Amino acid sequence: MKKKMIIFTVVLVVLFAGLYFVVQYKNNQAIDDSENPYGKTDLHQATIDQLEDPNYQNQILPDELSKKLDNGESLTVYFYDPTCPHCRRTTPILVPLAEELGIDVKKLNVLEFQDAWNTYAIEGTPTLIHFENGKESARISGGKTEEQLRTFFEENGLSK
Repeated sequence: MKKKMIIFTVVLVVLFAGLYFVVQYKNNQAIDDSENPYGKTDLHQATIDQLEDPNYQNQILPDELSKKLDNGESLTVYFYDPTCPHCRRTTPILVPLAEELGIDVKKLNVLEFQDAWNTYAIEGTPTLIHFENGKESARISGGKTEEQLRTFFEENGLSK
């Protein structure tokens, strides 16, 4: 009886170890095979799962955003967390709407870049901020409907 328990435990450990290595290999392949816009390889699983999703392209890194703002550029940035349920509902509405209106919305993943929370005073996700001449000029936070997002874009002169 004791021998069977030892064999069972060893088999179980080997199976879990094998599963772990298969998942790690799959994740490494996903990072290597995709256009990884994050500039790092230690990504959270939720981010890895979104690498090929068209709704999560057009990423901006914190250094690039800071540089653009320092240069006085105008841009719109969507701060999101891939684990946030409100973000997962809002993103599929926001991205097609922005494309329809001809608005270039950059995306910044706050799960990967935690400093963005403090740097841009993000209180929750999703948060959409428009910067005009390098300064914040408009902000909308929380899960929004298409109508609310459209109104935000129109009221801030972003739709073309």
